[in-house]
Amino acid sequence: MTSDVPVDPTINDAFRQMSALIYAGADSGSIHQSLVDCAARLVDGCDRSSLLLRTRDRFVSAASTDEVARHIDGIEIEVGEGPCVDAIVSEAYQHDADLTDGTTPWPRFTQRVLAETPVRSAIGYRLLLDGEKVGALNVFSDTPRGLTQKSADIGAVIASFASVALMAIRAREEAATLRQGLQSNREIGKAVGLLMAAHHISGDEAFELLRSTSQELNMKLAKVASQVIEGQESQFGPGGDPAGHVASSGRVANGTADAVS
Repeated sequence: MTSDVPVDPTINDAFRQMSALIYAGADSGSIHQSLVDCAARLVDGCDRSSLLLRTRDRFVSAASTDEVARHIDGIEIEVGEGPCVDAIVSEAYQHDADLTDGTTPWPRFTQRVLAETPVRSAIGYRLLLDGEKVGALNVFSDTPRGLTQKSADIGAVIASFASVALMAIRAREEAATLRQGLQSNREIGKAVGLLMAAHHISGDEAFELLRSTSQELNMKLAKVASQVIEGQESQFGPGGDPAGHVASSGRVANGTADAVS
């Protein structure tokens, strides 16, 4: 069974390129920039685009095609209204085809945009991440009614892809955090083992020694553990005598701040 909906090969090609960028491990800034560049290239009548993200309770302009689009993000943040801000908090995209016709829902925003930029038409699309409203994609035209219903439909497709891209970024960041946590746990476990062997103490006592040293140095526990391991390896190499090295630091047994320096 085939679909009756026409497929635009240009859009498909753009999505393939962005997908390749995401899964090649590109940084989040590059992905954000690719999204706004894609919107400007594919949305009919779009002259510029921006991506506004909400971090905790703050809006941040994450990417833009040019300084005009970034400036408009700044206007929205300052006045607290506009297509992007409304798109984030509402259930539908926000489209003002002609900012010059006096019927705008964002009077303060529109007054500033008309006075300070060439933009005359705007659409904002909300972006969802696991059901959470995390930002919005903005598209702008310098021509009154330059963004039509067709423009809005294409922009909605790109915004949907943008939400998927943000999910991929979050998943990758969570995976990196998990890897860092596992690495830290391994180093802590190794350092505990070195201290146990050196001082013939229990695992709990060795961990308490690391913990107290961490507090005295005002240093993360994983960093203290790493220094214990690095000190042993630099002194004896991976195959050396860990007990002899750790025991040789007489103040380690007392749990003082010089234990792992």
